[in-house]
Amino acid sequence: MKRLFYIPLLVLLLLSWGCNDDKFLDRPPTNILTEQQVWNDEGQVLSVLGNLYNRYVDLANFKDFPRPGLSTLSGWTRMADFNEAFWSEAGQYGQFQNSGWDYNYWSIWDYGYIREMNLFIQKCTAAEKLSPAVKERYLAEARFLRASYYFELVKRMGGVPLILEPETYDFSGDPSYLQHPRAKESEIYDFVIKEAEEIKAQLPANAGEKSRATQGAALAMQARAALYAASIAKYGVNTPAVSLPGGEVGIPANLATGYYTQALKSAKEIIAGTAGAYALYTKKPDLSENFSSIFYDKANNSEVIFAEDYKLQSGKVHYFTGWNQPRYGAEEEEGGRINPSLNLVESFEKLDNTFAPIPTVNASGAPLYYAEQTDIFAGRDARLAGTVILPGTTFKGRRVDIWAGFQLANGSVISGDDRGAQKTLPGKSVPEQVVGFDGPIDGFEFTAQTGFYLRKYLDPVVGSGQRGVNSEVWFIRYRYAEVLLNAAEAAFELGQPAVAAGYMNQVRARAGLVKPLTAADITFDRIAHERRVELAFEGHYHYDIQRWRIAHIVMDGNAISAADLSANLGKATKRNTQPWALWSYKIYDPASPNNGKWIFKPLKLSRVTGADRFQLGNYYSQIADEIINNNPKIIRNPNQ
Repeated sequence: MKRLFYIPLLVLLLLSWGCNDDKFLDRPPTNILTEQQVWNDEGQVLSVLGNLYNRYVDLANFKDFPRPGLSTLSGWTRMADFNEAFWSEAGQYGQFQNSGWDYNYWSIWDYGYIREMNLFIQKCTAAEKLSPAVKERYLAEARFLRASYYFELVKRMGGVPLILEPETYDFSGDPSYLQHPRAKESEIYDFVIKEAEEIKAQLPANAGEKSRATQGAALAMQARAALYAASIAKYGVNTPAVSLPGGEVGIPANLATGYYTQALKSAKEIIAGTAGAYALYTKKPDLSENFSSIFYDKANNSEVIFAEDYKLQSGKVHYFTGWNQPRYGAEEEEGGRINPSLNLVESFEKLDNTFAPIPTVNASGAPLYYAEQTDIFAGRDARLAGTVILPGTTFKGRRVDIWAGFQLANGSVISGDDRGAQKTLPGKSVPEQVVGFDGPIDGFEFTAQTGFYLRKYLDPVVGSGQRGVNSEVWFIRYRYAEVLLNAAEAAFELGQPAVAAGYMNQVRARAGLVKPLTAADITFDRIAHERRVELAFEGHYHYDIQRWRIAHIVMDGNAISAADLSANLGKATKRNTQPWALWSYKIYDPASPNNGKWIFKPLKLSRVTGADRFQLGNYYSQIADEIINNNPKIIRNPNQ
């Protein structure tokens, strides 16, 4: 017993002695770094900068699924917005049963992030141990990120307080000195454009650098921002109610030409090669495969200007492929969430530069029969099969199994309510498969309910849809094709249609559209169409129809009929309020020469009961009541 008493007593004496040792108490912590240690070391400063990069807000504003924060390919639902696709997940069906979007649907307002960027710029400027060249680049990168965030703010919110210094509350009880009014919308765009101009020479002209800011990234941001400001100035006159008298929302029309001129100038600098050797990706002979490869091929990809990269070795991966690849035969037997709509599929034009519905019937209304499922899509823009997985095609070496059932001679259909269901056909005695393992089955989640799967951004590497592996596919923020289309739009608006045609023809030729557009062919509708098909699912469609002030026309709240679906193809203001599907059926009629052939039927899925309405109040997202209550100098956005 005495020994047991002595042991804790000895421990107490040792602890008492140790705690009275000043040297022991004054030891520096081993799990944190002091500010001096951080700002005296280039590697530590780069890690702080890396944290700011990781919080970049992306164009598509993908919702948080499953992790919190501002994610990119870690999420998926917003990629399918605006009826460019149907969400084949039961939890998302409600999206198609309402009439539109809340005013705060795309809101962001993270001034904590802005403060941290301002602090970085302040402390990096004062750091004495960094080499001048390294300091210059780090500062330019931080300014690029700050300008990028203000660009995302102004797109969604309009003019916002422009704060460029870190501010600190003095606990005096009076926070009024921290309350700033909203700047004009034009002033925020001017800031973004000016920052890009000032920092571009301080960034490397290196087309091989994809995940850090470069001259190319700064110029691409500048061109896009100037184009957005220009179109708001020009087309804002069509929605005079979407403005505020102080200019916090809305840009004067007389500024449009200057912004378009800047957009064209910035894009031309990239096209001329002064920022690095960027070019369209043309590595593969199959034009559809070539297009889809842009989004996963990281080896000497000349098209990508700026991207968020993912690497298995660093532990930064995502499950986008697992969520969206064809489910049948996939790793984990999971996928199929984003189903591109027939609306989008029909927007891809024919190779003779004409628009036409997907041909399901002849002039008399009788069904057209196809020997192969893919035949119905023949002669179309190659970007279609590079963006959408079509029935009858393959992914990861496996043919997708998308078909809705057998159609009999009397017009009736034999199908099933489960993937790959079997039934006995008339005249036979053995059950056989009567519906695809990938669907479509109305209301059956994770299958191709529209008749299509997404192709863009899927990783073809085996294992990329496995939870333990995931995918390294990057998320592209700026690429060369968009730069060409930005230049084309700016040139068109400046009265240079021949110049616009030249830029557009480069993009189109890669997609197999080898009949050049002429100056006479270039219209606003052509500009809008080219952006829709080239940039589908990259987050541009929303902000394009918003800046052109046509979103309330495209999303007018009225249902789409079958006739509406195939009318006005190629027109920018074509209504797009509900996603439609295209189902293929195999003919079972042994006495007919069409036995075994395919027919197709467009339909509206049963879960699509609402029709999207883009209200005037949706042109700018809502500033939360909490923000306004804390800062009475902030005024609300219009029509909310």
